[in-house]
Amino acid sequence: MSADSVRTPGSVAAVFAALADPRRREVVDVIARTGQASATAIAADLTVTRQAVAKHLVVLAEAGLVTSHRSGREVMYELRPAPLDAAARWLTSAAAVWDRRLAALKVAAERKS
Repeated sequence: MSADSVRTPGSVAAVFAALADPRRREVVDVIARTGQASATAIAADLTVTRQAVAKHLVVLAEAGLVTSHRSGREVMYELRPAPLDAAARWLTSAAAVWDRRLAALKVAAERKS
């Protein structure tokens, strides 16, 4: 079992697990668009309850995708780009492996023609 197969905060596995839910991706989109947002503001933008957004924010925070800080009476959430960057690098690497395999298959197929 690889170290990343365990869902540690910021790991690629944790990022993919957190982003598997479409609503959580919408929450990420709202925060990315606004720079930072409270659960109340996110809920208003998505027309879901604040409680539902709060639950999604917990999962995103556990995955290392968001960080929070208090601003007066509100808790504001911001994206942490490093885990997303790591996931993007993993996807790029996986795509490169498949590109090489497909190129080798094409060469082999063309030789037999």
